[in-house]
Amino acid sequence: MSLKLWHCPMARSIRPLWTLEEMGLGYDIEVMQFPPRFLHPGYTEINPIGTVPFFTDDSAGPDAVVEMTESVGISQYLVDKYGPTDLAVLPHEQDYGIYLNWLHRSDATLTFPQTLVLRYTLLEPEATRLPKVAEDYRKWFYSRLRSLEMATADREFLCADRFTIADIAVGFALYLAESLNLEGGFKPNTLAYYQRLKARPGFQRAIQYDSASSIGQ
Repeated sequence: MSLKLWHCPMARSIRPLWTLEEMGLGYDIEVMQFPPRFLHPGYTEINPIGTVPFFTDDSAGPDAVVEMTESVGISQYLVDKYGPTDLAVLPHEQDYGIYLNWLHRSDATLTFPQTLVLRYTLLEPEATRLPKVAEDYRKWFYSRLRSLEMATADREFLCADRFTIADIAVGFALYLAESLNLEGGFKPNTLAYYQRLKARPGFQRAIQYDSASSIGQ
């Protein structure tokens, strides 16, 4: 198949994987243990920076292979390239700006502080873990969730009165929070919104590779 995704359980690669499942696109997947730059031989030859996800599309031929490393960017590429699909919000739609803002907010504002919690509570050797840093960024994450709590007060989904990749992008941030035992800070609207996302068959198919012992970024 022309679409291939390199994926680690509970990593950002869930975003494009979820998008692929929602769109019903065929794809190949390579599931790796985190961190793949150390645990998956040859991965840095494919993706020199060693991050997850890595995605390729060779539909245009071997001399025009698309290679991507950013999870939200891959999801946006898929809906724009292989649409039309209701998962995308188009420039002529009223909520286009809101859509773009949530796509970028999902990582820059929501996922970023969680990566510090993850690093300094789980990934670092015990001797170099920094509980104070982890606690500070836990509080940072909770404060940033206020925007989501407000946005879901009167909306089933984030924009355009439908489920879009903005919800996929933000939904991963909530899924990661749950894996880090941060869901206790979810306010009622956020919690109800997350439950709606988790009930989607596309989400359930996307997380079939996950396990509690395989948290990664």
